[in-house]
Amino acid sequence: MRIARFSIDGNVAFGAVEDDGTGDPGGLVLDIIKGIPYADFELSGTKVPLSKVRLLPPVLPNKVVAIGRNYAEHAAELGNEVPDVPVAFFKPTTSVIGSGDAIEYPSFSNELHHEAELAVVIGRLCREVPRERVKDVIFGYTCANDVTARDAQKREKQWARAKGFDTSCPLGPWVETGIELAAAHDLTIQCTVNGEQRQLGRTSDMIRSIEDLVVHITEAMTLLPGDVILTGTPAGVGPLNVGDEVAVTIEGIGTLTNKVIKRG
Repeated sequence: MRIARFSIDGNVAFGAVEDDGTGDPGGLVLDIIKGIPYADFELSGTKVPLSKVRLLPPVLPNKVVAIGRNYAEHAAELGNEVPDVPVAFFKPTTSVIGSGDAIEYPSFSNELHHEAELAVVIGRLCREVPRERVKDVIFGYTCANDVTARDAQKREKQWARAKGFDTSCPLGPWVETGIELAAAHDLTIQCTVNGEQRQLGRTSDMIRSIEDLVVHITEAMTLLPGDVILTGTPAGVGPLNVGDEVAVTIEGIGTLTNKVIKRG
């Protein structure tokens, strides 16, 4: 099931994304969910066309835990070695935007980069998760773009500003709950800018698996329903400029699209 969060007529709701039955490839509707998707819920039967709503970030995470240098070729392209342990950092909730929202080019940077990533959405409160239970704490998967002020990342020892500025964490367009953990280990990830392919990789190229990351992170902290783990980006990262449209597509999930605008 694909679960979207959306607004219509000033109201915010979750809905299950369904085919509208017309045979039109783009014909989708949202069946409004009663309750919240992390617990038992019912479909209301009240349906609204996807074209009539504004998609919001599919979750409002308490925290986004991101992993750096989890693809060997990406580490190499930036002149970095593969770390001995996963490199984790946070992106604040104020960085999260949805598909269709604008990425605001930060005033302190002249080198903004895209980073297409598979995002893992947590479905239940969890801590110190054993490897064999990782599948039980995952709600689903979505597309992410770990937008990075590369020049700031290079000159500042901490990545908080470079990767945590407002609008630097697009997520969406929805959460796909129907992907099994084994299948998530071999999905195609693609990033295009103005229709030109920039990144093309597979999650099977990750150095550390989803299980590795969940175990590593929950050794240190409690994850809450709706929290997000960004699993790293494949090679091919590159510049974004004002006016560019960047799209992240992940096999079996969908496409996250955002346009870059000047801040202010």
